[in-house]
Amino acid sequence: MVRGGAEWCRLGAAMVHPVNVACRAILAAATWTALAGATPVAIAQETLKGAVVFVYHRFGEDDVPSTNIRLDQFDAHLRELTGGEYNVLPLSEITAAMREGRALPDRTVAITIDDAYLSVYTAALPRLREAGIPFTVFVATDQLDKGGGSRYMTWSHIRELRDAGVEIGAHSAGHGHFPTMSEDEVRADLARSSAAFERELGAVPYLFAYPYGEMSLEAQELVREAGFTTAFGQHSGVAEAGLDMFYQPRFALNETYGAISRFVLAANALPLGARDIVPVDPVLVQNPPSFGFTVAEGVEPLDQLNCFASHESTPARLERLGDRRFEVRLDTAFPPGRGRFNCTVRANSERWRWFGVQFYVPRP
Repeated sequence: MVRGGAEWCRLGAAMVHPVNVACRAILAAATWTALAGATPVAIAQETLKGAVVFVYHRFGEDDVPSTNIRLDQFDAHLRELTGGEYNVLPLSEITAAMREGRALPDRTVAITIDDAYLSVYTAALPRLREAGIPFTVFVATDQLDKGGGSRYMTWSHIRELRDAGVEIGAHSAGHGHFPTMSEDEVRADLARSSAAFERELGAVPYLFAYPYGEMSLEAQELVREAGFTTAFGQHSGVAEAGLDMFYQPRFALNETYGAISRFVLAANALPLGARDIVPVDPVLVQNPPSFGFTVAEGVEPLDQLNCFASHESTPARLERLGDRRFEVRLDTAFPPGRGRFNCTVRANSERWRWFGVQFYVPRP
């Protein structure tokens, strides 16, 4: 199932104001209907339903395969979403449900796009509009303040997207590397980004995506202080309320990881229900890290759980402490730069539970 009408309007209203008059009328009716028919659901029942959030960057730009998705791949993804048993929802609707403990339907999916490349407007927008699929664009503002250029959208494009109901999120100003920036640098970057949104769109988004999907605890706190309500990385895994709302995962898609088989696998993923995750800071001081987590009640079979480190070809050693606590042991340290763990266990014959954590190892 994909969303149109009120859902498309809600995209714009939830992120930046004002939306157009027609949308205001649609939203008022839709909001009242939703509130009138809402059934309270305990958060404990909903935290393990979660949502799969995909992130794209470029579309049909074949000279940058690391951040590009081929158009034939993207078309296959859209056919899967429109032809399968998916609930493709606005990201703002998903995050609001997660924060408030409201129900999310099974196979909930969101589409996000980072960096505001021009191919979002020329190639992705017509396809997503035809499919009736809502999506969110996370915008790094400095490039647009420079006029966009030959490869980026302009503020005029962003306003057109906003007015069409596309959700607009923040992606910093300068697209810097937050783990290596000082607190003053991050604070100044966020202030510059917010000022640009206020000037160009009349309001500041409340959803944020970290540049490169990486953050530090200090940067995370500054994002929280800046007024955002939810922030996303690019570590593969299922977003859910039981995880930190200021470092929710997304599945990154590009030419290498854009095959339809992987897309279907990820789109059908379920949360693992990892809790009490250590280390808390993704910037590693101890390397290899003492990585551990507890799995929520109801997730089985835990004897088939496997965790993989991005720099090792075989599963990491797991130590099970008690019934549901796991510690992950590595033989070698993560190399400098980005590193991650992916932990999976089969939920049934067709679906997997998927949990990812991303780290940053400072360079000497």
